[in-house]
Formats: sequence, C-alpha cells, structure tokens
Amino acid sequence: MSQLEVQSLNKGWAGVQAVDDLTFRIEQGEFVALLGPSGCGKSTTLKMIAGLEQPDSGRLQLNGRDITRLPPGQRQLAMVFQSYALFPHLSVEENILFGLKARRVPPAERQRRLRRVTELVDLGPQLHKKPGQLSGGQCQRVALARAIVAEAPLCLMDEPLSNLDARLRNEMRVELRALQQQLGMTVLYVTHDQVEAMSMADRIILMNQGRVAQYGPPETLYSQPQNTFVARFIGNPPMNLIRCGERLLGIRPEHVTLQQQGVDARVVHVDYQGADTIIDAALPGHDNQILKLRLPGHQCLALHSELKLAWPSTQEHHFCLHSGERLNRDFATPDHPLIQTEPTHVV
Repeated sequence: MSQLEVQSLNKGWAGVQAVDDLTFRIEQGEFVALLGPSGCGKSTTLKMIAGLEQPDSGRLQLNGRDITRLPPGQRQLAMVFQSYALFPHLSVEENILFGLKARRVPPAERQRRLRRVTELVDLGPQLHKKPGQLSGGQCQRVALARAIVAEAPLCLMDEPLSNLDARLRNEMRVELRALQQQLGMTVLYVTHDQVEAMSMADRIILMNQGRVAQYGPPETLYSQPQNTFVARFIGNPPMNLIRCGERLLGIRPEHVTLQQQGVDARVVHVDYQGADTIIDAALPGHDNQILKLRLPGHQCLALHSELKLAWPSTQEHHFCLHSGERLNRDFATPDHPLIQTEPTHVV
C-alpha cells in the first residue's frame, strides 16, 4: 500500500483548470519533489492534500484512509511553509511544542520529543530565544523541528528554502535531505527550483498546466525526457532543440564539444561563469538556429569566430515536432538532415 495516493484530482476557478486529472503515488520513506513553473498547479495540489483547499473531484488516501473531505487538523499531516509561520511572541521551545500542546500531548511526552528534535536540528542553545533573535537558517530549523516533533506520517513542504540566500540554501538542502533519510520521513516537497528537486528527491513529479509532464527519478527526467517541456525544464542551460523536418533533435549543451570536423557555427554570445563557459553559437545553414554549449573553464572565444561542433550519438534525443512527445526510433540514419554517419555525430 502506498503512503499517499492522489487519484484523478481536479481543481479550477472561473473556468481556469489549475489541477487537471492529477494522479500519483508516494511510497513510505520517499522524498518526492513536486516541481514546475509558476502557475502549474503544484501549490494548489499541496493545499488540497493539506485540506486548505477542497478539490472539485478526485480522491486522496493516506495510509489507506480517505482524507479527501477531512478538515486539516484530522489529516495527521505536518507542514513547513515558505514564510516559516513562527509566533514572534513565543520562544523557540514554545513554537516547536505549540502543536503538541494544542493536541493535548502529555508534558512528559512533549519533553521527550523536544529533546530528540532539538538534537537533530542543533537548536539547543536557541530554545529560550524569540524568532526575531534568530537568523533565517535558524528560523527554518525551528519550522522543521515543529514539523518533525509532530511525528506525522507525511510532511508537506511548500518552498521552505526560497527565503534563504544562495549559500544558506545550499547548506540547508544537504541538512534537510540528511535529516529526512535519518528519520525515514515521507516528504512531499514543492519547489520551482530544479536544482533542489534534482539534488534532494528520490522521485520528481514535474507538472505543466495542471498535469503531470513526467514522474520518475531525477536521472530519468534528465536522460530520458518524455516530451520537449521536460527536456527544456530539466537542465541548465536547457536542452537544445533543433528542427529536422518533422522532428526535433535534442542535445544538451554539456554534450556538445568543439571538434576538427563538423558543420560551421558562429559565436554570438559568451557567458563566463567560473567553472564553465556558456556559448551561444548560430548555425548559419539552419536558419541561424542557436545552439548552446557548456564548456569547462574559461573559454576565450571571440564574437563571430567560427566553430565546428559535434556530440556522441548516444546523447541524442528525438521528439515529434507537432506533439512534442519523445520518439524512440533510431533516427541516426544517412538521410538525417543534420547528422552524419560517423560514430560521433556532428551538426
């Protein structure tokens, strides 16, 4: 039995379908990321699971129990919000224990859980302080501690790291993932940041316009995107898509290399990023389509200089021009409009 089952969930407002026939399952102990651009329906989905929004239709089951119409307090869920949602007049300890007191958990049990969670999130010296005396990272730890201390079967997280600076966000990603694995927590984590999803999740639900575009392990979404939306959303820079008749040829920028042989390309932009250099190259013979390359280190390439580009045939992806869906046939044939027949294919 799956820990959480979402079956044919629908939600709309004023003729706009925010969530459209959404179905997925989460197993016990999994860290699942609900990923997608703004407006794709991920936060609405989380709110319906939490009971903060009612679905128009569909069913939600937690450990085999139908929770579709239950009020939030009866769903046995923990939630971590983007804004921390801490009480400013209460101490760290009081914030952590607030939910347990509301549920009338005995004092001895509250203290046992507090000692355990305080050690896990390293908040011991901060218990007497108020939220206004804490850093952003410490406030986030308090919010996590409050969710952990509830010992709920499922923890929902709504972009909990988005208010932190880049360095602290990276640190908290590592800490949060380690904590989830240590406790065996089941987590549904909403984010628009593909780096968070790729680095933390066991599986990713990538949403687009209220539907699941692809659901699977991070490496599958990267290496076998099921459509052009997934191909362009996963990866930075996104996958190159080049029109070849009635098909789209996809190749990731990190798989394109400079070679002695290949079709001419012309440098139109160079973006040095420290460890890598991102190059935009125009393909004059193909309506000046732009192909992005990610090359290691500092590449000193002059604007308008000429290049020869190539990549391994094993790194090619093919999609239908009209539907955008992945094509699984082998298109590396002599009549391919862009591809030669050598072992390493060139543009």
